[in-house]
Amino acid sequence: MAALVLACAPAGAGLFADPDPNWKEGEYALPPPPSENSLRQFVVSATSSNTYLVDESSLMVGDDRVVRYVLVVRTAGGAQNVTYEGIRCETGERRIYAIGRPGGEWSLARQSDWEAMGPQAHNRPRATLARAYFCDGTAPPRNREEVLRRLADHADVGR
Repeated sequence: MAALVLACAPAGAGLFADPDPNWKEGEYALPPPPSENSLRQFVVSATSSNTYLVDESSLMVGDDRVVRYVLVVRTAGGAQNVTYEGIRCETGERRIYAIGRPGGEWSLARQSDWEAMGPQAHNRPRATLARAYFCDGTAPPRNREEVLRRLADHADVGR
């Protein structure tokens, strides 16, 4: 059963000035574990040996304008990392809510603050999702249907 989590902390210092200094994050529920048939691959870099996937069934755009989704990263060596995350288009920030465990359980992330999506390697998949699929610059995020359409149009290699 997914836990209901309430996050009320204001966003930290992102890449962009916060257009709403009174913004509060809304409630969200942890999703079910990702299902293989709902994973959609997307390309982060032609030189990366990792495979990056989004669980389409987890994708949502909240009333608080946060795009939430499950990210699955598979390494060439066979390791898999699963995280439940959020992106704020308006501030260029990301947050990891929970980490997937074997057996489909979630573990709440110990460090779960909003952080700027800088150029570090660990942020590249998030920056790619924001730029190519979720956001139009600093405007509020695209709606769920538009994000799914963009994923289908540009990332069909993962099916």
